[in-house]
Amino acid sequence: MNEKMADVMVKVFIQIKPRRQIKDSVEDELEMATVRHRPEALELLEAQSKFTKKELQILYRGFKNECPSGVVNEETFKEIYSQFFPQGDSTTYAHFLFNAFDTDHNGAVSFEDFIKGLSILLRGTVQEKLNWAFNLYDINKDGYITKEEMLDIMKAIYDMMGKCTYPVLKEDAPRQHVETFFQKMDKNKDGVVTIDEFIESCQKDENIMRSMQLFENVI
Repeated sequence: MNEKMADVMVKVFIQIKPRRQIKDSVEDELEMATVRHRPEALELLEAQSKFTKKELQILYRGFKNECPSGVVNEETFKEIYSQFFPQGDSTTYAHFLFNAFDTDHNGAVSFEDFIKGLSILLRGTVQEKLNWAFNLYDINKDGYITKEEMLDIMKAIYDMMGKCTYPVLKEDAPRQHVETFFQKMDKNKDGVVTIDEFIESCQKDENIMRSMQLFENVI
């Protein structure tokens, strides 16, 4: 995952609606205390992420503007996300992305979930970003990526991109990319890719990284 994708995630919750004027820190913390779903203390979130307290206040304000209850469900997430990709159908990819942010799999993304994921995408190490990407591709969360799972992700990204790419991608482009990935990633040829195989392949093979970035650059 690259910073462009994370930048869209920030825009999803902050830039759809005009920002309100920044209030002082005392009032911001009072806002956080009165929301129905109470996020963890700013100090704890600051320790758990790579954002400053002021950045967290701004992010929280934007999040609460879109999600007054303090959490966002999948349908709302899809509606917000689709506004950034009007040229295609982002529904399926938004579903996969939502599940990657919903780390406790309770059907809702809280402010804490959002911040922890965004912190990795924007400011995480290469290792952290690759771990997050593996979790995205591992659709059923069983610790392995199958060829079918990766193909589902690739098709979803292709649908989201629509037909407005240049050069225009062929219909079988997702399958071709998956075949290329698996031939190189599945070291022991057992039909699945482990997290170690995934990270090693991404770090050592520039062709794989370039292939992944072909899709990530549009997100």
